[in-house]
Amino acid sequence: MYDYSILPEPSTSVFMACLKKPNHLSDDWLEKEQKQYSLEEHNYWDKLYKRQMDILPGLACDQFFEGLKLLDFDQGGVPDFNKTNEILDPLTGWSVVAVPELVPDHVFFYHLANKRFPAGNFIRSEEEEKYIELPDVFHDVFGHVPMLTDPNFARYMEEYGKAGWKALEYNRLKALSALYWYTVEFGLINTDKGMRIYGAGILSSAVESSYSLEAKSPNRIHLNVDRVMRTDYKHDDLQQSYFVIDDFDELFKLTQGRPFEQIYQKIGPAFQYAPPAVLEVDHVYHHGTQEYQQRGGKPSGATPV
Repeated sequence: MYDYSILPEPSTSVFMACLKKPNHLSDDWLEKEQKQYSLEEHNYWDKLYKRQMDILPGLACDQFFEGLKLLDFDQGGVPDFNKTNEILDPLTGWSVVAVPELVPDHVFFYHLANKRFPAGNFIRSEEEEKYIELPDVFHDVFGHVPMLTDPNFARYMEEYGKAGWKALEYNRLKALSALYWYTVEFGLINTDKGMRIYGAGILSSAVESSYSLEAKSPNRIHLNVDRVMRTDYKHDDLQQSYFVIDDFDELFKLTQGRPFEQIYQKIGPAFQYAPPAVLEVDHVYHHGTQEYQQRGGKPSGATPV
């Protein structure tokens, strides 16, 4: 039904973020080459890398560490995308491509459906170490790319990209974005060693890495796709709910060939559930106290507990 090799053209009636394409880019938003980072920027990557590697053992899933090792990310400095792709492509058929910043939804879907992961062509400043509004090369490459070495997770990402065509058709981008947010960015997974992190937004965050698994404030609930696509999320603070899968095969099967149009026909453009909601149908691992948010969250300087 859809030709995923062609960039989709969303209708003007589709609700999308207004992003202005830099003049030097084509419609695919791809940079001609990766930025040449300064020595200072490479050293800053190393600082962020060490910070996370000191935190993540015992918290992140094994597939993440295996991906880091396969991709030789411990060699120091911002990874060279060409070298990364020489390793990644034979493993799962994926590649990393440089983009200047956030790209429009339809462009993002287009690249994912064709096994290309868009990564920001810049690195955060020292002032943005704890929180950065736009995803930079550290978040995108350290957080996301190691997981793309896992075949089932990589297939899920491809299917997610293809699902974007239907979200555009039904004008339900927000619903599909919630699924990405609660899986790819902030997902947790059950393992034989206990619950672990696989979401890039957590993996690249010093505070959220421990908060997501150990804090008493947030909910931890088993993933239900229909429910998650109706659930709002926090984009500028720690999450109030995390959703958990049993394995990446489950995650892939929840997306592959799913009749998303049936979901889109049942839901409106607005979210039905607030981020901290716990429903009767939920399989709840931990019913959070929501103390952190009730004390005001990040704006009030509340301690993440």
